[in-house]
Amino acid sequence: ERPQKGRYRQFHQIGAEVTGVHDPLVDAQVLNMLTAFFREIGLTEPTMQINSLGCPECRPAYRAALRSFLEERMEHLCEDCKRRFATNPLRTLDCKVPGCIEATAGAPSVLEHLCSGCDDHFGSVRRYLDLSGTPYSINSRMVRGLDYYTRTTFEMVTGLLGSQSAVAAGGRYDGLISQLGGPSIPGIGFAMGVERVALLLGSQEFTTVPDLFIATMGSGERDVAFRLMADLLKAGVRVEMDYEGKSLKSQMRRADKLKARYSVVIGENEVAAGRAAFKRMADGIQTETALTAAAIQSLVRTSAP
Repeated sequence: ERPQKGRYRQFHQIGAEVTGVHDPLVDAQVLNMLTAFFREIGLTEPTMQINSLGCPECRPAYRAALRSFLEERMEHLCEDCKRRFATNPLRTLDCKVPGCIEATAGAPSVLEHLCSGCDDHFGSVRRYLDLSGTPYSINSRMVRGLDYYTRTTFEMVTGLLGSQSAVAAGGRYDGLISQLGGPSIPGIGFAMGVERVALLLGSQEFTTVPDLFIATMGSGERDVAFRLMADLLKAGVRVEMDYEGKSLKSQMRRADKLKARYSVVIGENEVAAGRAAFKRMADGIQTETALTAAAIQSLVRTSAP
């Protein structure tokens, strides 16, 4: 076998679901959360694509229009798409076979066949995304592989994984729970492939620059430095310190090599006074500060780099 990049017989997924709410504000918030996840792990490559598949009220008219379009191009479709023509013609838009992509290039858009309710819903999703500054593009050919999706669908796509471009995907499934015999409860969610995300992480170079380097004058101050570093890390400050008992000069050379933005030197006098010099590494400007995580965190967040 020659499995496609990022596609395995056994794989792992993580995701999120929201049930019980029809409001498009929830759609936008789910998309914001997904975008924030990739941003927080340092991946800028995946981009958000969104679409609306309409609802049971407006989708039949679109299916009819699409079938009418495809009937004149059947000889150009692959065998799978010829079968899809009868069962679910929307799936022909998702086919990766070059001949099918070319044959369906001028297919009618689902967005042109939405009912007023679905059109308003999709417009609100876009408006909320714009308000939150979340980047996205509209892909009217995106239909997803599962037939229970309604209205909003979305994918995080990348060009780094070959034809398997989606690393996360999902959508709204307002009728699924009732189809399974449960109550009529709306829902929206997504799943992402852990292995595909790992491949993306491995394809990008990451250079993490410490916000702060903590240097010590001697071994007696290492406990204070370690506690301070632990508290700052919990607060989200990127911190490094010496782990090898090197001289102060060597520690500061390491701070320069790491391109740390700031440094704090802790000696006996600093521990006794509870204060230390907060140094901006770019120009050597120093500010006296209390030797506490809260005070140093504030300086890191508010000082110019």
